[in-house]
Amino acid sequence: MEIQNTELSERKIKILDAIIRTYLETGEPVGSRTISKYTDLNLSSATIRNEMADLEELGYIVQPHTSAGRIPSDKGYRLYVDHLMAEKDREVSEMKEFVIEKTQKMEQVLKQMAKMLATSTNYATMITAPSLASNKIKFLQLSQMNESQLLAVVVLNNNIVKNHVISLTEEVDNETLLKLNILLNSGLAGLSIQEINLATITKLKEQAGNYSGIVSEVMDALAEALDEGENLEIYTSGATNILKYPELSDSEKVTGLLSAFEEKEELANLVSESLASEETGIQVYIGDEAPIQTMKDCSVVTATYELGDGVKGTIGIIGPKRMDYEKVMDNLKNLKNQLDAIFERDR
Repeated sequence: MEIQNTELSERKIKILDAIIRTYLETGEPVGSRTISKYTDLNLSSATIRNEMADLEELGYIVQPHTSAGRIPSDKGYRLYVDHLMAEKDREVSEMKEFVIEKTQKMEQVLKQMAKMLATSTNYATMITAPSLASNKIKFLQLSQMNESQLLAVVVLNNNIVKNHVISLTEEVDNETLLKLNILLNSGLAGLSIQEINLATITKLKEQAGNYSGIVSEVMDALAEALDEGENLEIYTSGATNILKYPELSDSEKVTGLLSAFEEKEELANLVSESLASEETGIQVYIGDEAPIQTMKDCSVVTATYELGDGVKGTIGIIGPKRMDYEKVMDNLKNLKNQLDAIFERDR
């Protein structure tokens, strides 16, 4: 974060930022010698002492008791918090725009590929959007909405952004809000929902003290965000191609198959089995081997594509048992390579 203020020079801003960050970490008054250890400052202790004296005169830091060190004043905290929150708001806003743009582009690409695959093979096809095997927390941000409400913004490592409003029983000051942000991010960033256990939550609540209720609300927001982040997007095409094959044109069989493509719940089960497999190549299910009851008279060929960092998706082709397996496999391999190339280029 780079604090901006017309009253302060760039050097004073860097020193103030270092004082506040160090004090937040240690809780101890900060001296010039400690600040001089910040490698990016490259300033002598004497120069830092002079700048600290100016910052004290301007009201941004204070010297408690007779200690040689300084701590941030309310004015210093205010400057830091205002710019910290402005930066986080900007990051979240930019991330939302990025996610919307990426999601729309990805949806368009996958729908088009499902259609092309159905046209090329003359079978029914499905493609899932890539999803994380386990969503993790990228960062959290608590910000003040008004005296009685906080906004919790949760960003996951696949850049899904979720907002959650927290109602307050008492007003929270900026210093407390800042400390809660640091506490939550240091304790939860990088964890998946499976890694957040009772001990983790209990420790955070103890550290939050009187504000343990806010921690509980944040945990509810996390559970909601991580759960919604697991939703599976499935794009299908060519379901009516099934009608072209006499052995599948029985009204009962057709109804079941078309229903599976329309409701997608059974397709989700097929995808789950495909993703759970250790294999990331092509899998073939013939007749009764298919994990979907309505597809027992079909052959199902799937391929799992993997984009790294646990991000996977599934491509599937459903047709009669007498399908052209060689052509289907060639199509799947080509499409898998195209998806890898597209998403690799966009990262």
